[in-house]
Amino acid sequence: MSENISPWVQRYAPLVPGGEVLDLACGKGRHSRHMVTLGHAVLALDGNPEALLEAAGPGITTTPIDLEEAGAVWPFGPERFAGIVVTNYLHRPLLADMLGSLAPNGVLIYETFADGNAQFGKPSNPDFLLQPGELLALALENGLRVVAFEDGVTQQPKQAMVQRICAVKPEFPRSAALLPPF
Repeated sequence: MSENISPWVQRYAPLVPGGEVLDLACGKGRHSRHMVTLGHAVLALDGNPEALLEAAGPGITTTPIDLEEAGAVWPFGPERFAGIVVTNYLHRPLLADMLGSLAPNGVLIYETFADGNAQFGKPSNPDFLLQPGELLALALENGLRVVAFEDGVTQQPKQAMVQRICAVKPEFPRSAALLPPF
């Protein structure tokens, strides 16, 4: 695994069909660069302009937007992205709009901290921690089909309580969800 790509993202990224991918809260762009190697154009979004300087590269368009700013609205239209990748970020007010931006056969790959993470360190604020089964419920409430879901303690890259989901729009062909071996 190069550049500390999340094993979860690495495992499910090949399911994303051709088209543009949104790397939400991309940080320095580790997943943006990975998605480019898989042939996708990537829109890398983050509120930190310094991080976006490191995320920039061939095939990656960077956009400095702070979605947590008072009055912020989701800036993208419906059914735009073939894939949306989110790691280590949670801002609940815009989740439904984010999911609305998935293309009809789009793939959501999401991994972030969950309730109980305070025992391992930060984040510990409940506003930034998923409740048990929250990603699963979000996917089902928004008509997504779940390919994979995990909720528990991880040891890498550091010990943490996390939730992870890979979910697809209903139009995503089930036969395309061929999962690589562990």
